[in-house]
Amino acid sequence: MRFAISKPGTRDAGAISWLLAQTLWVGGLWLLHFLLLPAIAKIGLASLLVEEISNTLRPLLIGLAAVCAGLQVLVLVRAERLASLWRDPRGQLLLVVGAMAGSYFAVRQLLPEAERWLMFSYLVVAFCGLLLVLQPVPQKLRHKR
Repeated sequence: MRFAISKPGTRDAGAISWLLAQTLWVGGLWLLHFLLLPAIAKIGLASLLVEEISNTLRPLLIGLAAVCAGLQVLVLVRAERLASLWRDPRGQLLLVVGAMAGSYFAVRQLLPEAERWLMFSYLVVAFCGLLLVLQPVPQKLRHKR
């Protein structure tokens, strides 16, 4: 049975959620690190102010990445089965994002002076997001009748 609004080839709610979450967290991480922070540094703001903005926004974006990656895990598991989380490259990238986000907050809490590790975690999450963008969107398997 087909509904009037469902056309072949249209995306389901899971695929739309996947794309929206991916756009928010991957775009946010890359926008902050490679566009916003260099731009405010170039316009002549005090370096201490740029550092304070960075120290405030990076944890927020890592938290957003963790939440959105969690949503993407749910979409992937629903569309492809739980085993795909371990075997599928998308699942593996999302697991790395979750682990690096967790390590970012753990290190930030326990060793706040370990700025290199925080930057490394941030960049690993950003590059995993970039690799995830190159992967296909999980589609729910449709049964033919």
